Amino acid sequence: MKYIVFILFTVMTNAAAQLMLKQGMMSLGTISFEGTNPLLKLLQIVFSPWVFFGLCTFVISMASHLYVLSKVELSFAYPFLSLAYVAVAIFAYFIFREDLNAWRIAGIAFICVGTVLIAQSGRDLGDREHEDETAGLSPDKIHTSGIVR
Repeated sequence: MKYIVFILFTVMTNAAAQLMLKQGMMSLGTISFEGTNPLLKLLQIVFSPWVFFGLCTFVISMASHLYVLSKVELSFAYPFLSLAYVAVAIFAYFIFREDLNAWRIAGIAFICVGTVLIAQSGRDLGDREHEDETAGLSPDKIHTSGIVR
């Protein structure tokens, strides 16, 4: 569980990126590609401030996720990303006044329960570093210079 901070950082940067992208698209209004070069329109969208910072935040989130994947099992780390939906739904309710009805709240509760179960099932897995790659090799297969024959 020592990598949980990095996993939660990944979740929160992922959620923050979604919120920034939503804000960026709302600030651009209705997008129409008619009568304009689609590439120029796409560049206009990508380089609008909120969208650009949202995309940059996604890059940070992915870098954090790659680090986490190098330290813990995928089946332990990946389900935590569902917590980004929880964060997005809650923040979207407060920031964008989006609907948070009983069905969504129930779904959020199920996601949270499932994530807690996965976290509990991987208590020892989250702390275990990847095994040394040579652990399965017998000494006779390892050359003295460290090169496998």
